[in-house]
Amino acid sequence: MEFHKLVRDRIEKIIRKQGKIPVVHTASDDEYYRKLKEKLREEVEEFSKDNSIEELADLLQVIYTILDFKKIPREKLEEVRRAKNDERGKFNDRVILDEIR
Repeated sequence: MEFHKLVRDRIEKIIRKQGKIPVVHTASDDEYYRKLKEKLREEVEEFSKDNSIEELADLLQVIYTILDFKKIPREKLEEVRRAKNDERGKFNDRVILDEIR
């Protein structure tokens, strides 16, 4: 069975414990970033279907990993999030924009 997808760091050991042989390689920077973005889309889809806290945690882990790869401090992400909230608001009021006339 072929996957060609980014997996968590301990998956190789878990597969070996099951008596199977994983075939893996280490991604280049370009491939890694591309696979991180694919994983982000995958996790969004999984959360959309499942709605579980586990899927939400997976989504957050991918975001944290992208921040680490891009050398963006988590505090910077939080700073940008807060600034957008201050400027444009949050999503708490459940406002749906139907059209602009």
